[in-house]
Amino acid sequence: MRRIPVGARLALAGLITVVALAVALWPRHSDDTAARGDHPANSGTTAALTARSAAGLTQCPVPAADAVGRGPLAGLGLGCLADGKPVDLAAALAGKPALLNLWAYWCGPCAKELPDVQEYARRAGNAITVLTVHSDPDEARALALLTDLRVTLPGVFDPRAKVRTAVGAPAVLPVSVLLRADGSVAEVVVRAFNGIDDIADTVANKLGVAA
Repeated sequence: MRRIPVGARLALAGLITVVALAVALWPRHSDDTAARGDHPANSGTTAALTARSAAGLTQCPVPAADAVGRGPLAGLGLGCLADGKPVDLAAALAGKPALLNLWAYWCGPCAKELPDVQEYARRAGNAITVLTVHSDPDEARALALLTDLRVTLPGVFDPRAKVRTAVGAPAVLPVSVLLRADGSVAEVVVRAFNGIDDIADTVANKLGVAA
């Protein structure tokens, strides 16, 4: 039988080793990653948990046991910025007027407006649900900005801008969506608010909620 030269055997062994290492290091994507959809992709990582802890956001509203989501947001599920858990948006907002403030970490007018939205929510109390909607894929920068601004409003993560699409808003930010208790849209406000009183007056005129 013909013997394989030593050099050839060593080269073959080296090739096998390289292939084995490549297979071992090749990135794997689990079915769970694909199934997350619009929920934060890194919700379970140490970095994400640390960022959420630093932000100290209020938990997202939880649907009542008999809540039925209606209106343009029906069936729309997003991840909660406070804990990464899924939120059935229309069901969570059902039964009470709501103000959804659509923003992104890179939007200057949004950063100026968010503290006013938070102060409005404090003034309005339980009469209305106020929820922020981060309309960009970068969750980490969203949490960092909220931490810097000391804004702790409940918020959801909307990387594909599904809320904006559902209500027919243009591709600009900030946008605020005023929802009636039945889930229907009372107004889409395509501008930045000019202070807390502007928010209060706009909401009172469109939803009848005084603050």
